[in-house]
Amino acid sequence: MNTATRERLPSAGAVKAQTPQTDADAPAAIHLSKRQILVIFASVMMGLFLASLDQTVVSTALPTIVGELGGLEHLSWVITAYLLTSTVSVPLYGKLSDLYGRKRLLMFAIGTFLLGSVLSGFSQNMLQLIVFRGVQGIGAGGIMIMSMAIIGDIISPRERGRYQGLMGRSSPRPASSARCWAASSWTS
Repeated sequence: MNTATRERLPSAGAVKAQTPQTDADAPAAIHLSKRQILVIFASVMMGLFLASLDQTVVSTALPTIVGELGGLEHLSWVITAYLLTSTVSVPLYGKLSDLYGRKRLLMFAIGTFLLGSVLSGFSQNMLQLIVFRGVQGIGAGGIMIMSMAIIGDIISPRERGRYQGLMGRSSPRPASSARCWAASSWTS
């Protein structure tokens, strides 16, 4: 380490003095009115519902789409590209949102998701569809994690479970898959 770098680094005592020692030393949480919380929650839910609804629609139409593009043997790659990119992007969005803010990253994720959706709609072959579904997955991963993080930021821990439960219920997948299971199950 050179001398200039050492001069810029704070000493161990300075770092210790800057860190809060108790919860009373920590900055106060932002207090929002019930109306503000509901507006933010509704906005976050719309983005989350968009990503969830896309999965339901695409999973229904995907065999037909892949059949028209002539790549039935690559059907699993369309699904895998989306799932893989959405899974890998989650920790990246988490770290970047700590650095740049959750709202900015949520807007970026929605834009990326919509761009991937439009490009997927204009796909001319299977390779394009796979790549564009991957782009869409990058946006979907951000939408999912940013929604949870924003709710975690604005809702107290006591009420957080109720709001995140509502977020889980917004997904059309559990309800529709439960109906499909009941209809096709040998137990019915």
